[in-house]
This record gives sequence, C-alpha cells and structure tokens, in this order.
Amino acid sequence: MTFPSPFYRWRPHPWHGLEVGPNPPDLVYAYIEMTPFDHIKYEVDKATGYLYVDRPQRTSSLTPTLYGFIPRTYCGKRVMALSQNAERGDGDPLDICVVSERPINRSEIFLNAMVVGVIQILDHGEADDKIIAVLENDHIYGHVRSIEELPDVIVERLKHYFRTYKMVEGREANMEIIGSFGAEKAKKVVKAAIEDYNDAFGNG
Repeated sequence: MTFPSPFYRWRPHPWHGLEVGPNPPDLVYAYIEMTPFDHIKYEVDKATGYLYVDRPQRTSSLTPTLYGFIPRTYCGKRVMALSQNAERGDGDPLDICVVSERPINRSEIFLNAMVVGVIQILDHGEADDKIIAVLENDHIYGHVRSIEELPDVIVERLKHYFRTYKMVEGREANMEIIGSFGAEKAKKVVKAAIEDYNDAFGNG
C-alpha cells in the first residue's frame, strides 16, 4: 500500500486516504465497519474518518458477513445508470460484503477482497448496491471468482438481511432487491464508483 509521503504522520481517512485496492476492480480493499457479531450499526463519520454508533439494530438480524466499503469510491450518476429504476446514487462510498471462513470479530480493519458479485438494491429510489467479495487467500472461499460459486444460502442470507434490517413495525421499508449478479456486472459497478469518486473528489 502506498501513502502520499513516507513521512505520513497521521492515520489516513479510511474513505479518502486509503487506496481503492491492489488490482481494482478485481481485487480491492474493503474497510470493515461491521462484523457478523454486531448488534449496533456502526458507520464511518465522513468528516473525521472515525467509526461512530449510527444506531442500535432494531431487529434481531445480524449482517451475515463482514460489511464495509471500498475506499475512494462514490455512488453517483454512473452507479445510478447501472441500476434499474434508480433515481440517483446514494452519495456514499460503495458498500461491500466480504465472505470469510474464519470468524473475524474486529471492525476498523481493512483487507484484500476479491470481487465476485453484486446485490443491487433500491433504497427510497437510490442505488445502494452491495458488492459481494471473498477474502483473498481464504482457505475455503479464496478460490471463488463469481457469486454462482458461493453456497446459495450465503446470498439468500444477505438478501434477507438487506430486505429486513431497516424494517419498522407498521411502516413500509421502501427497500427493493433488484437482483444478484455475477462478477462481470459487479466489476462494472466498482469501475463506475471509482469514476464517480474521481468526478466528486478528484483522483489525486
């Protein structure tokens, strides 16, 4: 990994200070905000880069995989254009779910993630895609190169989580799962999110 200077004195912002990854859009960095053990919704504060408590999870659902985002990505007009019926991108970094065989119970880490698929979601009309990836060099899943090679139940659990984690009794969730797609579509989304980031923030 490279930083702007060998004398870099401060921890880099996880969204803007880390690189996209070793070989995007195939192999990317995933900055992890939540683990499958978290009953709290954690999120990186965009101004400071620190992890903060967004809210306690309202339901008993836990994210089935590691969950975070790809640095230096942004869901803007290009991501929107790849999402059926989306009115806009959600204005956040591109979300990523990372499958690993060994339990990882720490957040605020980053790791190498091989992009294998995407679950496309509309959240109140916004493109809120979830890239699906596997931990590089994982002894069980490290060979996977497309979502079709994962056990079906992993993708089912992810879809169920994203359908239900914002549900409130008596209210409409306004979450629509468009579908799950393989590595080719996922890499197009990653490329689009990198270009959207460069438009929004520059590529320096």
